[in-house]
Amino acid sequence: MKTIKPDEINSYIGKEIGVSEWVTIDQEMINKFADATLDHQFIHVDPEQAKPIFGSTVAHGFLTLSLTAGIPFSQEGLGLVLEGTKMGLNYGLDKVRFLSPVPVNSEVRLKIKCNDITEKNPGQFLLKNEVTMEIKGVEKPAYIAETLSMFVT
Repeated sequence: MKTIKPDEINSYIGKEIGVSEWVTIDQEMINKFADATLDHQFIHVDPEQAKPIFGSTVAHGFLTLSLTAGIPFSQEGLGLVLEGTKMGLNYGLDKVRFLSPVPVNSEVRLKIKCNDITEKNPGQFLLKNEVTMEIKGVEKPAYIAETLSMFVT
């Protein structure tokens, strides 16, 4: 995460923050997500049934979306945090569009752009990012999402 000062906020709005390293979504990850969410639909967990439709199993859309929470924190310099932040919270989503399925063993990465940073209350800053998940070798992204994070300083 890149730490910025409150007086630097405006210089980040509308700019790309970073692009993550590639992450592989394998069948084990998909199966664990299926177990955690009780979503065992065949397109995710049964290669034989999924093959005629997608050529292989595919990741859950919400599995790929959930990576917006972990990847920026696991890779240095990818996200933004305000100097003096005591706590950061996932505040939600404004918009999500799933555009391409993510086949098993795909490599994906996140491209993050800062759309807005607003001080909602004294010491509480709402960060809105546009997050695009790219799939290696595929022109159309897996999704484009507007994510919201609240930082308490």
